[in-house]
Amino acid sequence: MSLETLKSKLPDYAKDLKLNLGSLANETILTEQQKYGCMLASAHAVGEPHTLRALDAEARSKLSPEAVKAAKAASAIMGMNNVYYRTTHLFSNETYKTVPAKLRMNVIGAPGIEKADFELYALVVSAVNGCGMCLDAHEAELRKHGFTTDQIQAGVRIGSVVNAAARVMAAESALEAEPA
Repeated sequence: MSLETLKSKLPDYAKDLKLNLGSLANETILTEQQKYGCMLASAHAVGEPHTLRALDAEARSKLSPEAVKAAKAASAIMGMNNVYYRTTHLFSNETYKTVPAKLRMNVIGAPGIEKADFELYALVVSAVNGCGMCLDAHEAELRKHGFTTDQIQAGVRIGSVVNAAARVMAAESALEAEPA
């Protein structure tokens, strides 16, 4: 399966998603590694099988094995961090913001690809998972690496479209599985 196959499987009511997937694939403000790494990390974060298979195949054709691994690692580590840090932010008791997390996060320091690209993947997964605290932290890191508002926004746009496509695919699969 590929990006084109995924687009063809989206129903007509999701035409905007089809168009957005196409335009994001042609986005030039991000490198190929940034763009397809964001797509893969987002697909892993959502986990819907059709979307994940399509974007995994597409990413593997565009990315190095190290970048594929980093995108998956970003989804994995942020799946943990987004829950933890979102929770510490939501607690009324401020103490939770001051205690050490005591969670291993070694991949953030040594992702196997350019640190800035990994930070972008982490930011996009944080957008999909809805963690404002992590979004702020990764956006600040990206700024230190010289990323512009447009580049950061492009990553978030990728995450939002992949998330929406995955949700449509999941809903359609649920309808197909329903007994007549």
